Amino acid sequence: MNLRRLIPFFDDSVSSWALEARLLRWLTLIWLFVGLIMLFSASYPVAESHYGDGLYYIKRQLAWVFFAFICFNIIVNLPLRKMLGNTHWFLALCLLLIFGTLIPGVGKKAFDAARWIALGPITLQPSELIKPFLVLQSARLFGQWERLSWSVRLSWLAIFCLVLLGILAQPNLSTTALCGMTIWLIALAAGLPYKYLGGTAFGGLMLALMSISLKEYQRRRVMSFLNPWADPRGDGYQLVQSLLAVGSGETWGVGFGLSQQKLFYLPIQDTDFIFAVFAEEFGFAGSIVMLIILALFTTLGLIVALKAKNTVNQLVAIGVTIVIVGQSLLHIGVSTGALPTTGLPLPMFSYGGNSMISSLVSIALLIRVARESSEAEVVPLRKPQSQNFRQRRILQKK
Repeated sequence: MNLRRLIPFFDDSVSSWALEARLLRWLTLIWLFVGLIMLFSASYPVAESHYGDGLYYIKRQLAWVFFAFICFNIIVNLPLRKMLGNTHWFLALCLLLIFGTLIPGVGKKAFDAARWIALGPITLQPSELIKPFLVLQSARLFGQWERLSWSVRLSWLAIFCLVLLGILAQPNLSTTALCGMTIWLIALAAGLPYKYLGGTAFGGLMLALMSISLKEYQRRRVMSFLNPWADPRGDGYQLVQSLLAVGSGETWGVGFGLSQQKLFYLPIQDTDFIFAVFAEEFGFAGSIVMLIILALFTTLGLIVALKAKNTVNQLVAIGVTIVIVGQSLLHIGVSTGALPTTGLPLPMFSYGGNSMISSLVSIALLIRVARESSEAEVVPLRKPQSQNFRQRRILQKK
């Protein structure tokens, strides 16, 4: 294997990629560059206060970006069938890690939720890392649904349920909802009968309502979302500060680096509410540009899905598009008060190595589908040997 393909920005095969693959790569690089600039602005005051180094978060994020791009470059140059053939092992490992977070002393707690496992200086968040493998296995299962026995179908559906229940138990309702919706929409795109899809959707809704009714902090979040101004210094504080940040941006924003809400008014502004800081500094105009990037990504993702050479590849493209764009819209909806407050990072913007790896690996899968679709179209058919032999005989006679 060419080692240059493992190094970010030095993959010499890019010029031969399909147009959609190259556009997706450039769009990802632009999205990532803007995200890093925004993370530098949003995290600087907190990093300076907590660590005495305003560049603390951005330096760590750049290290994760470098590692994530190595994974990215490996996947875009790896046949998708190899990923699909081994995805169940990665899914099983992530599932074990998810349940490992629930073990006292193993799972690392923050904000009353045990979602991380510390391995020395590295902190893993399995619920983030499992997303691309969940897309791959869902596409593999539902893309071959008619050819599988009911025992295989039920076994994988049970594993998917274990994944969702494990994430929900951490507790992490927002990621559970995102993963559940992704699996459901991939099944819908695969053409599964509506009676199965309807029953699954009803069961998922009941599970979410049960979680909200049993966990007081989730119930308080929903109530504060309905009227955050009823308790602006308590449960509604975070959303109120986010709305103040978004509103302060007005049309053109207050300017890069000049956000006031990031100065210890808006909590966790470098992860779950980074879009609020972005909207304050770049205003309505910047927010529209962000939505345009999401629209372009969605359009390219759907084009790749339509051009895919088989059903499984189509479902992989659809699943990746749902995860990346869906998570982005959920994050923006939370920051603007359109959805209840949750803990979803904004892909390529929010601080966190696990989210960065998950996002770039997912996009790499989409680019790989685009590459394989193009390669399938341009491979020339070799003429039969007998036909070539007849042509040579004719030329010899002439």
